[in-house]
Amino acid sequence: MGRWALDVAFVWKAVLTLGLVLLYYCFSIGITFYNKWLTKSFHFPLFMTMLHLAVIFLFSALSRALVQCSSHRARVVLSWADYLRRVAPTALATALDVGLSNWSFLYVTVSLYTMTKSSAVLFILIFSLIFKLEELRAALVLVVLLIAGGLFMFTYKSTQFNMEGFALVLGASFIGGIRWTLTQMLLQKAELGLQNPIDTMFHLQPLMFLGLFPLFAIFEGLHLSTSEKIFRFQDTGLLLRVLGSLFLGGILAFGLGFSEFLLVSRTSSLTLSIAGIFKEVCTLLLAAHLLGDQISLLNWLGFALCLSGISLHVALKALHSRGDGGPKALKGLGSSPDLELLLRSSQREEGDNEEEEYFVAQGQQ
Repeated sequence: MGRWALDVAFVWKAVLTLGLVLLYYCFSIGITFYNKWLTKSFHFPLFMTMLHLAVIFLFSALSRALVQCSSHRARVVLSWADYLRRVAPTALATALDVGLSNWSFLYVTVSLYTMTKSSAVLFILIFSLIFKLEELRAALVLVVLLIAGGLFMFTYKSTQFNMEGFALVLGASFIGGIRWTLTQMLLQKAELGLQNPIDTMFHLQPLMFLGLFPLFAIFEGLHLSTSEKIFRFQDTGLLLRVLGSLFLGGILAFGLGFSEFLLVSRTSSLTLSIAGIFKEVCTLLLAAHLLGDQISLLNWLGFALCLSGISLHVALKALHSRGDGGPKALKGLGSSPDLELLLRSSQREEGDNEEEEYFVAQGQQ
């Protein structure tokens, strides 16, 4: 009877993990292809991003209200001093990362975007070394060389290479390195009380919106105000379809952050990291099959080299965590900037109960 119960528990956990991984894949891969699809007909990616931020803020505010009503515990609200001094740098870096990423879809294929964004781990490691969140080791140097070499091979003589789009997405990856480093430094401050991902999203979105607005006003404001798809619309039906499509992206972005939190909270950050690696493979295969992205043998070899570097980084993190006797505050990202969750800490309460705290920093797109 005991063995049978253990088998049932194992099967149930495996099915639950698979379901959560598939849910994460649906939102993560879905929002990538959604962004590419929408920017083909709607050429205002910064406005699209700002509307997504507004939707995420509304959903996070609603979620906070529901949790507060059910638990009868007030949610954390930062003072203006802490908000502007500690949250603003992270929000600005996150806004630029997401905005430039979406902007790049006007010029690059999904495959080039996926590969280049994977290189964000390279910049995260570099900034972690600069801010002394990581110690310089030979293994980390090997990770950097593998990812950088893989990126070079993937873009070398690519028939669908676009320099402007590549510069945008590479700039987003560079800023993503700053973003995640700042996020880690922010969320390690336990006194702020932002370990819950809903609270983090709630506080980040307004400053992200304001940080992205100047870029929108300069590059898209005039064109959007004179476009028939938005401010000079003549067809109400077309306007509603455009707004509905934009609103859908906001739902996908919120769902991505929440699905990542569910996956990590029910399994582990290592599971999310490994799932993220296979997600990149699935994204490239779908881009080649559905969108006709041209990927040469050299490009595939470069992608494999980059994934080997990311996998090595994940393995090092797993060994480091196990060597410390269990999950602790991680010093870096697991595998990819799309892995919007990091394991914050693990604390024991009254001997038997463990409460794992996680945080999300809106790297959803």
